[in-house]
Amino acid sequence: MPDPSRRPSGLRAAIWQRRTQLLPALRNTIAAMLSLALALAFGLPLPLWAVLTALILTQATLGRSLRVTIDYMIGTLGGALYGGAIAVLIPHTSEIALLGVLALAIGPLLVVAAINPRMNVAPITAVIVLLLPSMRGGSPLDSAIDRVIEVGLGAFTGLAVSLLVFPSSAHRQALESAARTLDLMADAVGQLLADLTRPRDVDTLHRIQDGIGQSLVKLDAIAAEAAHERSARLTAEPDAGPLLRTLLRLRHDLVIVGRAVAQPQPEDFQARLGAPLRRVSTAFGTYLRGCGTALVARTGPPTLDPVRAALEGYAAEIAALRAAGLTRALSADATERFFALGFALEQMHLNFRDLERCTREWSQEPDARSRRG
Repeated sequence: MPDPSRRPSGLRAAIWQRRTQLLPALRNTIAAMLSLALALAFGLPLPLWAVLTALILTQATLGRSLRVTIDYMIGTLGGALYGGAIAVLIPHTSEIALLGVLALAIGPLLVVAAINPRMNVAPITAVIVLLLPSMRGGSPLDSAIDRVIEVGLGAFTGLAVSLLVFPSSAHRQALESAARTLDLMADAVGQLLADLTRPRDVDTLHRIQDGIGQSLVKLDAIAAEAAHERSARLTAEPDAGPLLRTLLRLRHDLVIVGRAVAQPQPEDFQARLGAPLRRVSTAFGTYLRGCGTALVARTGPPTLDPVRAALEGYAAEIAALRAAGLTRALSADATERFFALGFALEQMHLNFRDLERCTREWSQEPDARSRRG
């Protein structure tokens, strides 16, 4: 692949910009062609199923391909065994009998698929095993065996292509997704602490944090794919679970910060806390973005010293306000929000330590982790 540090121009630049879409298309094309060639070489009766299976199972990441392949093979084997047994054991020479056998073949499998989505392909396989012999001749047993062989060939081809042709690791995508989430969190921190003089309604708070939840959902799905890669020993990368959980905790902290600043602080508090909170906002945002950059670059995390210094300055101003007795004049609701803000910022600092540990773990070389583990 081209060196990311070098910027090609013209057609090469357009291809480079679309590489995320082009590489999966290239993998799928190779998988389809290779599965067809192998099916023809082995003389399979219906190469179509091998090609379709290869296309279905050649996914964007190796972890997703592995997961989908396992589920697809389980469903295919289950459908072939059950559909083949029904077709062999129950005679169906008439059209009425064939309708009854079809209902008996797919009805229970549809219930199983509704309970366990991994079996979604089982009813389709049962239909093919049952009806194909009546259309092309042959026995249901041969149809079931051929179906398993065709799907197995397509699954093997799709998985091999995902592994060998421009392989895309779910772990790399997890880091990129985490970096995008951290950027969104940095933006949210800046907007939440930017102005203490105006109220924020629920819609405004949702808009400020828009995208963080969706980004975490995407990261959760990618982390599951990365777990499949680890369980199959296809990678020595760290577990993405701790990083995901840390980001979830930071998201919860931001929710508390949003509730704490939903209503403006009294004027005395605004004047004295505005500058310290801006320093906190700058330090937090810089640290979040710095960790995102470090994750993608696989380097060590930025220092937490600016974060600690900003929090110490904010805590000193809070202590001065309390010493002056200004907090005693606050209403119960204002007091709750005042102390909730300080608690949320301190919790974010604690979670920054976990983020620091996760970033440092991802910065280590995979070979070194393997030797250590």
